[in-house]
Amino acid sequence: MIKRLTTPWTLRAMLMAVVAVASLRPMSAQSYAATLESMTGQVSILPDSNSPVSAAAPLFIKAPIKPKQMVITGSNSYAKFLLADGSFFEVFENSKVVFHEDYGWAYLLNIILGHIRVFIDHSKGPNSNSVSTPTAVISVRGTIFDIVVPDEDTTQVTLEEGWVHVRNTTVPTFEPDLTKPGDTVTIIRGQGLMGKQVDHSPGVLKVLRGVEDAVRVIAQQHPGGIPIGGSTGGGPVAAGIPGAQGDKGKGGAAPPPAPPPPASSGH
Repeated sequence: MIKRLTTPWTLRAMLMAVVAVASLRPMSAQSYAATLESMTGQVSILPDSNSPVSAAAPLFIKAPIKPKQMVITGSNSYAKFLLADGSFFEVFENSKVVFHEDYGWAYLLNIILGHIRVFIDHSKGPNSNSVSTPTAVISVRGTIFDIVVPDEDTTQVTLEEGWVHVRNTTVPTFEPDLTKPGDTVTIIRGQGLMGKQVDHSPGVLKVLRGVEDAVRVIAQQHPGGIPIGGSTGGGPVAAGIPGAQGDKGKGGAAPPPAPPPPASSGH
């Protein structure tokens, strides 16, 4: 008799526990954030991707960003965001990036425009994430990779370490795995992809590393960011990246500085 009376209460308690856990998950999702660790130039945030640019607010060191918020960087600007699990991502100049746009946690970032570098920490076990762009989904199987989105029709993915899987979301086609440092693939809207179109040379990776190292040095020299209207001494992020925007936002690398005047002949 006692067993019959207690069994329904046991089941009810189990159901209440399940409901409580389910109700807590959205709360933990909403409180999840990335922290701005370092920056230089102009870095701002929008409540979501549909907000007008006029609603952007400046970001400062140690400021959090939450799911669905958009990070915007200006010319000669850079930001590094740290995640709670030890992973981090870097956002370079002239970029628009939405953090965790999908509450299903399938996508770490949605890159609308610009250049990012992602480091996924696997030291505590499997850590699956994906990054989306207007033309591709990059499934993270490894650790470090770069993505450049110069316009809404093009995505360039370069592997630095580990393994990523790349899928063109605009047309069914061959889906490459990048497995060697320097492996690069360019996805173009509506165009199929052949295996031979994966570049296995390290050239693009060397260019990206040089550009990124230069801007990190600037961020270290100005850890709190350069005031609006300040200068970092050029456009190191755009220079040398195929398709990246220059200071004027017209595409292509920033123009080189003018040559020095000829030396005086002494006459």
